[in-house]
Parts: sequence; structure tokens; C-alpha cells
Amino acid sequence: KPDQGHTPIIAQNLERKVNLKAQLYVKYEGPNPTGSFKDRGMTMAISKAKDEGANAVACASTGNTAASAAAYAARAGMECFVLVPQGNIALGKLAQSMMHGAQVLQIDGLFDAALTIVREITNAHPVTLVNSVNPYRIEGQKSAAFEICDALGRAPDFHVLPVGNAGNITAYWKGYSEYLSAGVIKNAPKILGFQATGASLIVNDSIVEHPETVATAIKIGNPASWKGAVAARDESGGLIEAVSDEEILNAYRLLASTEGVFCEPASAASIAGVIKLLQRNYFPENAVITCTLTGHGLKDPERAIESSDKPIRVPADME
Repeated sequence: KPDQGHTPIIAQNLERKVNLKAQLYVKYEGPNPTGSFKDRGMTMAISKAKDEGANAVACASTGNTAASAAAYAARAGMECFVLVPQGNIALGKLAQSMMHGAQVLQIDGLFDAALTIVREITNAHPVTLVNSVNPYRIEGQKSAAFEICDALGRAPDFHVLPVGNAGNITAYWKGYSEYLSAGVIKNAPKILGFQATGASLIVNDSIVEHPETVATAIKIGNPASWKGAVAARDESGGLIEAVSDEEILNAYRLLASTEGVFCEPASAASIAGVIKLLQRNYFPENAVITCTLTGHGLKDPERAIESSDKPIRVPADME
């Protein structure tokens, strides 16, 4: 098995819980080396940077990109600089970046400001940008679409994703489109993207200056791959809508407690989206639906603890 990718696609029992008369699968990216889908694209971006003679890489991040860039840069013997928004990065992700030896700069601003700054830095200095605007990132991430088709023996009818910086929705559509052009699949899925209500800029077609959501991985007000997301939606005949924090957290707990799948909160936006569309009778009976779960739940232990019943303290005896 390669270091990254080849993650499990897991059939769900949620149909019974939410009365969904369709086949539901999750593509769980938590088992990747740093615990998120970012590793698929990062191994490509870092490898190409190394091949082209770069000695340093940089990125802006809400956490997962930083953790992945730091790990793969360490593996390649390169310096890594990451800019993260102060107070808006999950603890697990920050710990990863620090442990892998990256220079972590916490800015007094949000992700969008961090990305603007890091793009200026990498344009002016011999440092390679490894955010999803780096085309090699998309090339690596599209592999998840190939794996789903290979595992199912067909493309799903619908593929559902969280949308933050929008690189992943762009990459999945690229993967499905390439398999369709090559004749590997007969039909491509409708791509369904879900943003958090407090960061629903694509839904409202307007930049969000101060995005707000508990799902920090998609707390982005001006995504770098905005056009790619819109193209994926329009070309596939899909949609991009928003789900509330309450809907995200309900889906987050539902997955963990009924399926044994512990994902980070942003991941659960895809499941929350399925539940929301189900209430509108959106899905045909017996449709095949896949949902991307972008990262492992241990990325954000604080949110997990806040969202769960607290342990009960008892005396150390049988009674």
C-alpha cells in the first residue's frame, strides 16, 4: 500500500437512521499519514518542488494543509513555513505542524489574509507555494475519484463534499471527468458541495469578510478554487448549498455514534448535506451516493469533547 491514498470506502447504515432509500458510502480520508485528504495532493506538490530544486515551501492553512505540508517537507528534507489564523486552527492540526518542524506563524487575521500574504511571499522569493492553487495538489487529490469508481465498479450517482477553499471539489470533478473521457465509467456523478452557513460565499456569490463556523477547516471567506467549484457544480448538474453548524454537529455525532466513524467537524458537512436534501426528497430511490469525509476526528479533540457527554466520576469499587 502506498503511503497515501487507497483509503476505505465504507457502506453506511445511516439509511435506517435517516430513512434514506439509497445506497450511501463514505470515502474516509482519516487513514492518510497525517489524517486528512491533503496528503494526496501534498505528496505531489512537495515531490515536484523537490524535483525542481526548491529548498523551501510555504502555505496558508486552517490546519490540515499545514500539517501535511510540514510532514512531507520534513520527509523531503525541506524547510516549511506555514501561516495560520490565530485562534482559528484546531489543536491537533497545530500540534502536527509544530512536531514536524515547520516554522508556524500565527497571524492576527483569518485564512484569506494568510493566503494573500503567503502568495506575495512565494511570488517574491524562491519558496514554493503548496496551497491548492498549486496544480500538482489537484492532480494528487483527483485520485480519490478514481479509487471510488474502482471500488464500486462504477461512478456514484451523486458525490457530496464539504467546501472550504474548494480545491477538493475541483479535484474530484477533474478525476471523474478524466475517467469518463477515458471510458472507464459510463456516467459522471452530480457533484454536491456544502459550505457552512457562516461561510457560504459561493452559495451567496459574495465574499464573506468574517466567516464563522465551528468547522474550522471550511472557515474560509474567499476560496482560491472558487471558479473550479462553480465549474464542478454546473458541468455535473449538481449544486452547492449551505448547512448550519447545528446540522454539521448533529451529523458529526451521528456518524461517530452509529457508524463508528470519527471524522473532523468539517467532514460532517457532507453527511449534513445529504440529510438536508433528503428532507426535500432530492435523491431518487436506489441512487448510489458517496460522501467525502476529509479528515480524522482526532484533528480537533476539543470539539469532540465539547460535543459529547462528559465521563461520569464514580468510586473505585464494584458498587
